[in-house]
Amino acid sequence: MDSMLKFTTPDLCDAHPEIAVLPYQWQSFGQMERFAGPVCTVACFEDNSRVAEAVAEAGEGRVLVVDGQGSLDRSLLGDRLAGLAADNGWAGVVVIGAVRDVEVIDNIAIGVRALGVCPRKTDKQGRGDRDVPLRLGEVPINPGAWLYADRNGVVISETALI
Repeated sequence: MDSMLKFTTPDLCDAHPEIAVLPYQWQSFGQMERFAGPVCTVACFEDNSRVAEAVAEAGEGRVLVVDGQGSLDRSLLGDRLAGLAADNGWAGVVVIGAVRDVEVIDNIAIGVRALGVCPRKTDKQGRGDRDVPLRLGEVPINPGAWLYADRNGVVISETALI
């Protein structure tokens, strides 16, 4: 696993021009500056009920990709869920939306990428879907695809590259 974490996304893009780059400018949180793993997905809008369910399960080195439809009005991940994800073996969480409690998340041994921050929590109404194919911009993300993230960006491959 340690050798896998020596990648850079620019090197992966150079070596594998077919991989997809997620088309966002990321904010980076958590102690893990670089992370990678097979993808699990959540599709939700301003309700992190499914995110909480996912991180409560064994992560086994996977990365949770949360499609919050880009909303920055409610936080989909905070310190409690980030800590739970780290404790349960998730490699990282990528949120197409907002996170909160970032000063605490920065002290947790997990990688987090998000579009922004928002101090407001979500209303828990049990909405959202897990383990569904996502389409972020022009990039399809299927459960089981591989995600690699570092300070340069986030890339997706249908197969493991390292």
